[in-house]
Parts: sequence; structure tokens; C-alpha cells
Amino acid sequence: MVTSKYQILILGAGLVSGPIVELLLRDSEYAVTLADINVKNAEKILNNHPRGKAVHLDIGSTEALQNLVEGSDVVVSLVPYALHTIVAKACIAAKVPMVNASYVSTDMQKLDEAAQIAGIIILCEIGLDPGIDHMTAMRLVHIIQHAGGKVTAFNSYCGGLPAPEANDNPFGYKFSWSPKGVLLAGKNDAHFLKNGERVDVAGADLFQHHWDVTLPDGTVFEGYPNRDSLAYIATYGLEGVRTMFRGTLRNANWCDTMDIIKKMGFLGDNILALGNEFSMRYLSATLMGLPEENLEEKVAESFDISIAGQIMETLNWLGLFDPKTREWNHPTAIDCLTEVMLGKMSYQPGERDMVILHHEFEAEFAFGKKKFLSTLIDYGIPNGYSAMSRTVTLPVGIAVKLIATGKIKLTGVRIPVEPEIYEPVLAELENLGVSFEEREIPIN
Repeated sequence: MVTSKYQILILGAGLVSGPIVELLLRDSEYAVTLADINVKNAEKILNNHPRGKAVHLDIGSTEALQNLVEGSDVVVSLVPYALHTIVAKACIAAKVPMVNASYVSTDMQKLDEAAQIAGIIILCEIGLDPGIDHMTAMRLVHIIQHAGGKVTAFNSYCGGLPAPEANDNPFGYKFSWSPKGVLLAGKNDAHFLKNGERVDVAGADLFQHHWDVTLPDGTVFEGYPNRDSLAYIATYGLEGVRTMFRGTLRNANWCDTMDIIKKMGFLGDNILALGNEFSMRYLSATLMGLPEENLEEKVAESFDISIAGQIMETLNWLGLFDPKTREWNHPTAIDCLTEVMLGKMSYQPGERDMVILHHEFEAEFAFGKKKFLSTLIDYGIPNGYSAMSRTVTLPVGIAVKLIATGKIKLTGVRIPVEPEIYEPVLAELENLGVSFEEREIPIN
């Protein structure tokens, strides 16, 4: 690998890794080591680039991880969420900054003081959602506050969906990032503030709380709560706000269908005592405690839904009642569901995905009230990078450059809500074609 001024270590060569690798390798000052447990994935992304090096790495190998970290100027962690703290501890020990796109976990937050002592930043939540949503929200919040206004309502929605021409299945969804991560998110509790009242939603009931969201162009999607919105009141400096909501966007009927799938038991992650060969029909019956005979009728009756209705048609289309026996590599319910969904709901060559990020703020000023709308709609490139991969990792890559060159000097565990971070990142994103349409509407 050709020697460059800045050595960047990227951990994880999955669905979203390509754009950040390309962004960094455009600049001759950067060299990239891409590490993955499957080194062939890394080799494919690097494509024999002279400033790229693919290496095999099992994150559980502490010594190998530490050696890679110590030879780097900045580390990017694109590994599964649960492994970020392992990487962060290695970075603290080596005094090497780290960037990732995932939510700050409780264990990660506990490393704040150690990161400050080490003199490094561990920058989290700088992908799409979380990430671009934080930065654009904070930019708008600060604009309102600097103009003497006070934000009274904050609603933000984000979704990764098929572009309209690729929306050809009854779920209205295809996987552009970790399939299991999408499904696991459906088990999270949610908390938000609506007109001054706190709303708590148990994970078991998440998909029962949804409503229509209309974008400025009139397009209607389905919105539902995303995790804990209340935690961001203090983070965004919005004390006194009466509505604080962060949500997920999907096409119509996603929530009702996923609610039934969850109630059937398909989001369970316990090892199934069924061996490695069985049918989806048998699994559905077993999870429900029902016989396979007349299973469709019994499932519809159990949930008081029409056997000829859209939900049952979607479950049939997915194959949850398929009697064909097959072999499974991961015999947990959620892994079986993931495998089946991937077979039916993956992007085909030439298809585009679509990312939507939409903010709606209301604010009070001395002269009256205003509503602020800010909308990003970004499309994937046919046979190229997906919109999801670009919007998740381009901000990560921009932040890496800013940290490596000393333009971000903050330390500790951070998210991108300070102008020192969000202003240059958003400016560069606009240069790369990721920009928002913003509108202001007086409220009578």
C-alpha cells in the first residue's frame, strides 16, 4: 500500500462501506485499511487501489485489533452496534480518534471521561439517522434561536425506501442496510412529547402507533416513533418545547403487517429447538402454538383479521405459510425471517433506493409564529451506490477528514450538534449533492 499522510482504518466492509472508501481514496493524502471478518468483501470494495489494503479481522481478537488501531490516525467503526465499545476502548488505549454512525449506548457514554483524558474524540451518531438529522435540526434550531425565536414543536422523520419505480412488493420496502438491524429496531420502546404530554410506547406495541405523514410535495407515508425522542430535548437545547418527536417513515401498511409478524413471534432471537431443516409453515405454526392444518384461517382468526385481506396476502407472499422444507443456517425466528425477507425484498440490479429526511418545526417570535419545513430526498445510483450507503457514510468520511486535519478539536464522546462539527460537514455534503429544500410558513 502506498504511504500517505493520513492512515485511516475502517472496520467493516458491509452494505454501506463503499462510499466512504471512495471519498477518502479520492484524496492522495489518505490511505485506507479496510478490515472485515470476510476479507473478500474488503478486497472487492478496494478493487486493488494502490492506497487501499484489505485485511482479515475478527473484532474479538484484541491483540490484532489493537495493532491495527495503533497504526492509524483515525478509526471508523462500521461493525455491528454491539461491538463499537470494544473498538472505542482500543482507540482510547492508543489515543486514536474514532468515528461511527450508531447511537451512543450507555456503555459508550461511560467512556466519555476516558476519551477526554486520552485527548481524543469518539464521534458517534454521524450517519443519516442518527446524523444528518441531528446536524440539519441543530442548524435550523440555532437559526431560529439567533433570530430571537423559541422552538415550540419539533417533528422529524426519516426513512430508507425503494424509489417509486422499484416499489414492487406488498411491504413497500427493500433492504438497503442491515436487514436484522431493521427488524430489531421494531422491538425498541419509544418515548416522545406531544402537546405537552409525555407518550411512552412499549416495544411490544410500537407498530400500533402510526399515522400519515404528508411531505410538501403531497406524497403520503406512514410514520411511527423512533426510540427516545425525549433525550434530545436537552441535547438540542429545546427546554420548554411542547412537542418533541423523532420518527421513522415507511410506505402504507408496513406497521400493521409488521405488528402481526411480531405477534406471531418472528422477532424472537432465542435458538429454536427445531433442528436445521423445517418449513416456514412449520415454524409459523410452532411459534403460534397451532397445528399446520388450516393454519392461515387460524392465524387470521387469532388476530381478528380477514383471511382475504391485505395483511394475510402479504404474509402469504412472503412465504410464512410455505410448506416446503429448507435448511437454515441460523435457527432463530428473527434470523429465519431475515433470510426469507432478503430473498424477497432485496434490490435487483439497476434498481434505486430512496432516502427521505423531513423536519417540521414550529417557533414563536415577537412578531408571531412560523412553521419551518426542511426536506431531503436522495436517490441511489442505478448499479452504483445506494442513497442509504451514501447518506450514512459520506458524513462519516467528511468528519474523518476534519478530525485528521485538526479542524475538529473536540474531545470525549460526542454527537454532531456543535457548529464546529455540523457546519463544515453539511457544507461538504451539499458539495456532494446531498442538500435540503427548506421553507418557512407564517402561522396565523
